[in-house]
Amino acid sequence: METPENIIYEVENGRARITLNRPEKLNALSVKLQEELNEALWEADNDNRVHAVIIRGNGRAFSAGYDLSPMASRRPGADDDPYAAVYRGGRTFDDDAWQLERAQRLRMAIFDMHKPVIAQVHGYCLAGGTDVALLCDIIIAADNATIGFPPARAMGSLPNQMWVYHCGPQWAKRLFLTGDTVTGAEAAKIGLVLKSVPEQYLEAEVEGLVDRMALIDTELLSANKRIVNVALELMGARTMQRFGAENDARAHLAPSVREFGRIAGEQGLKAALAWRDGKFGDGRARVEGPETRDENGYLK
Repeated sequence: METPENIIYEVENGRARITLNRPEKLNALSVKLQEELNEALWEADNDNRVHAVIIRGNGRAFSAGYDLSPMASRRPGADDDPYAAVYRGGRTFDDDAWQLERAQRLRMAIFDMHKPVIAQVHGYCLAGGTDVALLCDIIIAADNATIGFPPARAMGSLPNQMWVYHCGPQWAKRLFLTGDTVTGAEAAKIGLVLKSVPEQYLEAEVEGLVDRMALIDTELLSANKRIVNVALELMGARTMQRFGAENDARAHLAPSVREFGRIAGEQGLKAALAWRDGKFGDGRARVEGPETRDENGYLK
C-alpha cells in the first residue's frame, strides 16, 4: 500500500488504526480519502498481524461529512445542476444512482471485510461521517459527540441505511425527518452506538476493547463477526444499502435540493448551510424529557 495522503495508517499490537486526517476540514470525506480508506481496510484485512481495526478522526471531529467544496466552487449555468458536482457529475437519475453506488462500494468494505472494525467517535459525526461509523461492527462515542444527518433537511436522503438496525424505526424516522442530532450519550441510550464515555476516556475504552480482541484467533473473530452480519443480511441490511443509494438519487430531484445547490453556487456553501439549518435553531433532538424550545428553536 502506498503512503496515503488523507489518512494515517498504522499497525501495532494486533490492531490497525486508520485515522481520518483532514483536520483542517473536520475530516470531510473527499473522494480520495474514501478511496484511501477502502484500500487501508483491505490491507488490514489481509494482514495476519491485525486482529481488529479502529477508525478514528484527527483533530476536532470524527468526520463532519462529505467534502462539499466542489459544490461551493461551481457556478451554475442556465441548464446546469449544481448539486451534481458533489457526486462527480451525475446529470440523470440513473447516473446519480450509479455514482452513489460506486461510493457506497468503497464504504461497504467495513461490512464485508472479515475482521471487526471499531468506530472511535468524537466531536462531529455528521452526514457522511455517519455513513462510515454506522457500518462499523461496534461504535463507541464520546459523551459529548454530535451525531446526525442534517443534510436530510435539504440535500437528499441517507445513503447509509443501517440506522434502523441500530436504533429502530421510530428513532430512525425521528432523526431522518428533521435532520436533528443527538449527543454521544443520547445515541447510546437509543442504541445508535454501543456505548458512550467521557471524551477523556474514549481512546482508552476503544484500545482496551481491541486489547481483548487481540487475544482471540483472527479466524474466530471472522466467524463471529460474519455470522452476525449474515443475520443482518437476512433482515435485509445489504439490500437496504442498495435501496439507500437509489433512494438518495430519487431525493436529489426534490426542489429544495436544487435550491440548496443554487444558493451554494451563487452565494457560497456557508450561505447554503445557513439557509438549510438556520430555521432549526440548535438542530438537536432530546432523547429524554420534553422538547421545549424557545422562539429561536433552541432547547430549553
